[in-house]
Amino acid sequence: MIARIADHLFWFGRYLERVETTARQLFVTHNLALDADLPSADLWRPVIITTGESVPFHDRYGAGAMGDGERVQNHLTWDTESWVSLRRSVAMARDNARGMREVVSLEVWQAVNELHLWFDTDAARHLYDTHRYDFYRHVQRSAQLALGLTQGTMLHDEALDLLWLGVFLERIGQIARTLDVHHHALSQARVQDHAVDAVVWIGVLRTSCALEPYTKRRPGQVTAQAVAEFLLFQPDFPRSVRFAVREAYACLGRVRPPQSRELPGGKTLEALRVLGHWVDDQARSPGLMNELHAALTHVVDESTRIGALLGRELFGNP
Repeated sequence: MIARIADHLFWFGRYLERVETTARQLFVTHNLALDADLPSADLWRPVIITTGESVPFHDRYGAGAMGDGERVQNHLTWDTESWVSLRRSVAMARDNARGMREVVSLEVWQAVNELHLWFDTDAARHLYDTHRYDFYRHVQRSAQLALGLTQGTMLHDEALDLLWLGVFLERIGQIARTLDVHHHALSQARVQDHAVDAVVWIGVLRTSCALEPYTKRRPGQVTAQAVAEFLLFQPDFPRSVRFAVREAYACLGRVRPPQSRELPGGKTLEALRVLGHWVDDQARSPGLMNELHAALTHVVDESTRIGALLGRELFGNP
């Protein structure tokens, strides 16, 4: 496979996962704003920070705008200058799919293309203005449909592995940033209220599609430590860091087997192996909450480094 196609596959997966995650974050936070007794800025600032838009958003609108839920939602939904907005991410996913049209299945292409075209319709804007809940649900489910169709309609070969490598690397960073930002926001909150804490951590679980799996594995009170441990270490939950690192390693291992020294990608594979072992060691270590910020920062930094390594080794990036 040529590097250009591999790059398109990887970023197609990343952008689809980004669309699904951002839509879910906006959906959950929009509903949480109606339920949680927290200042608006404490709800919407974490969304901006998690998406990596804090500096551009601050420069464009000012620090006070982070508490403006409508402005945050408009920026992360429609702003084509933002690399993480829903509209821009859908367009980039579609552009990557078009660049490798002979690789993705017809069903996958149709799902992504239909979502891209829908964003430019009056119906999409009207749904956003009148039924925000349904708007985010539509975007989220459309991205989930496209991701599901990759598994059900494409050959299970190296192309699919590269696509899902992008999905899992995006997921690792998103989970770690979401946990870190919300943990910091709650620890800095002016009023400590266990009921409010529980509502916010339930929101974090919903943001990760994890509420139902969490209650099956950890029935009882929702606490910061239990949520953090679940989203970091739960081995059988597909949106935990531990699961995503393991699957990313497996995907790259099928593209570039560890014993095949003549193939590029060895440093990236080794970095994923080391990160996987580190996560396993952390799962066995007590006192996670005392070092949670450092642990989550390490995960974010390593996922970023691994993405850069992959770009240099497999895609020919400088």
